[in-house]
Amino acid sequence: MPLMLYCLTAVLSLHFLAGTAELNGASHMRPEAVRFDTGGLSRESFPKGFVFGTATSAYQVEGMANGDGRGPSIWDVFVKIPGIVANNATADVSVDQYHRYKEDVDLMAKLNFDTYRFSISWSRIFPDGTGKVNWKGVAYYNRLINYLLERGITPSANLYHYDLPEALEKRYNGLLNDKVVKDFADYAEFCFKMFGDRVKNWMTFNEPRVVAAFGYDNGFFAPGRCSKAFGNCTVGNSATEPYIVAHHLILAHAAAVQRYREKYQEKQKGRIGIILDFFWYEPLTRSKADNYAAQRARDFHVGWFIHPIVYGEYPRTMQVIVGDRLPKFTEEEVKMVKGSIDFVGINQYTTYYTYDPHLSKPKQLGYQQDWNAGFACKIFLLCLKKCYDAHLLDNLVSKVLFLLACEDAKRGVPIGPRVSSDVHKRELWTTVIVSENGTDDPGNVTLPKGLHDTTRINFYKGYTSRFGIVYVDFTNLKRHPKMSAYWFHQLLKRNKH
Repeated sequence: MPLMLYCLTAVLSLHFLAGTAELNGASHMRPEAVRFDTGGLSRESFPKGFVFGTATSAYQVEGMANGDGRGPSIWDVFVKIPGIVANNATADVSVDQYHRYKEDVDLMAKLNFDTYRFSISWSRIFPDGTGKVNWKGVAYYNRLINYLLERGITPSANLYHYDLPEALEKRYNGLLNDKVVKDFADYAEFCFKMFGDRVKNWMTFNEPRVVAAFGYDNGFFAPGRCSKAFGNCTVGNSATEPYIVAHHLILAHAAAVQRYREKYQEKQKGRIGIILDFFWYEPLTRSKADNYAAQRARDFHVGWFIHPIVYGEYPRTMQVIVGDRLPKFTEEEVKMVKGSIDFVGINQYTTYYTYDPHLSKPKQLGYQQDWNAGFACKIFLLCLKKCYDAHLLDNLVSKVLFLLACEDAKRGVPIGPRVSSDVHKRELWTTVIVSENGTDDPGNVTLPKGLHDTTRINFYKGYTSRFGIVYVDFTNLKRHPKMSAYWFHQLLKRNKH
């Protein structure tokens, strides 16, 4: 796949899936003329004010990586390592939303979507991470926000999507240094000041667990650090660095929220939260060992970030297993961290059956090793209809709650209500939104097959395994809405009465 370095979609996502277009002999389909079966669903099927949105990340879609004053991020450096990305592709051009944002926003409006979650590139605003402002970058986000509002799309801004300024990585080892806490809060405050008069929905970090785990436990993501036992890394320590980075991410999040609440929220009337990846874990059997394994997995995955934000400390499971390798919050930090969300965004894709592998204590310590859990399968089911029946939680922009479930073909275990109620009872007292969900396409799908994505339509009515409702032809960057895009267009048609 020439562009996508890692997948991003939102619930009902307008995700720009790039593939190699094979246009010779392509049939000229007109999916916009097709009458789709929405399974009885329409906009009226959902509560008043229910919001349907789209999402992207700056590095994946903006392009213009080396122009208009933008500084490099750690991903710009990371993808240049041979073999990291298929075909050694970069995001230097990507789908060029920097220049084509109006076309993309027009598509969102045409398809009847309500909101757009975009991320702001820290290094486009502050090329060196701190100090001198790149006003061309500020002007771009002003243009994007203003045009969204002009077209009736609500802007929702995410401040960080994996893309730390490379300057900070070089200056003090980036997220491994506690200096990043203040620097992130300063950057966030600048964004509140510049855009907060129009942006009312703020997210500090997208999937900080992924940043800490994939960047510092196995080295799959930038900056590519890990112990040699767990990945192809030249530097790093999987036993300690993921926990240090996560600690700084939590503090940076809380510091930004504190700035917003103390200086901007009352006047700007906005909300601020964080986006977490919420994979769920069920025990494979009813044995105590498997139940404990599933709880360890939930604590190390979901609890690692949400538990401190709610209670001011890490889950007890992690404290016992990780011991002195797990950083501790000071009394002042606990006050800042605890309760530092107006909402939590949930990126939900998959559920795993989990079992106790009965392994002896490992010789090499690492974050994933600390779980001491095995995974038997991954299958998930997204239920849209009657998603608000649980009556558990309030809303971010509107009343948004999706009922998530996992079902095994041989023994059904519907866990959606369990996910909602267990997390709500044990962790969450706040608003929840589903900030990502969806399915993917193969990266080499042809244009005709890419547009004829009936499997995605069936996914929204049930489940399958594919992402993205807009195909981008990389030969000319032309956008092609797929059949699923027009399915949403029909689903989200507004009642003109």
